[in-house]
Amino acid sequence: MRRILALLALLTLPFALSAQAVKPAATAAPSTLPHPQVILHTSAGDITIELYPDKAPKSVANFLQYVREGFYSGTVMHRAIAGYMVQGGLYTRDLQPKRTHSAIASEADNGLSNLRGTLAVARGADPNSGTSQFFFNLVDNRRLDYVGNQSGLTWGFAVFGKVVKGIDVVDKIAGLPTRALGPFANDVPNPLPVVDSAYVIGEEAPARAASAPTPPAAPAAKPAAKPAAKKGTKG
Repeated sequence: MRRILALLALLTLPFALSAQAVKPAATAAPSTLPHPQVILHTSAGDITIELYPDKAPKSVANFLQYVREGFYSGTVMHRAIAGYMVQGGLYTRDLQPKRTHSAIASEADNGLSNLRGTLAVARGADPNSGTSQFFFNLVDNRRLDYVGNQSGLTWGFAVFGKVVKGIDVVDKIAGLPTRALGPFANDVPNPLPVVDSAYVIGEEAPARAASAPTPPAAPAAKPAAKPAAKKGTKG
């Protein structure tokens, strides 16, 4: 149970800084493709993601809304843990959280597993608290899958897409040295990988969105320590 709590905290701590900085959600335009693809153009290289609206319609619509608004331009991959995950989708270059839309309901029970290369919704302790943050699974993290609806610990994390090109870029980010920086006690890549732009293939690239000011954030809880490696797995 202690290990599960550590894993949950590791993925969700940043959400505590932005939960109170929400704005009303707008309706995202439906994609014209069965499995739309999004390109994240980062300072480390391009990452192409295929999305699964048939399995995770709310998560995909939410992600596409942020993409089409230009929200991700100028954000960074603020957390990287080799053998585990790479997380981004909220913080600017100076590690300030951007204003997000309202949280969405979890779709972790959609049957998709947190396998290597998949993209999942990062959230807080509440399963239904995901906003703009996401993470890439670097390995098969089946311990992050849905187990049951008894609690936030058993809900797991909702997978809604997969890297189809550029997994080497994700691995490159994961291999960067890390440090403590801003509100984070560890695991911040050095240098910070920046998302220069994000767009849906076949659609016009959105204009860069301005970073909306956020109200003062509540003090963050002490970051969880990196989980110890378990025999046969990596934390």
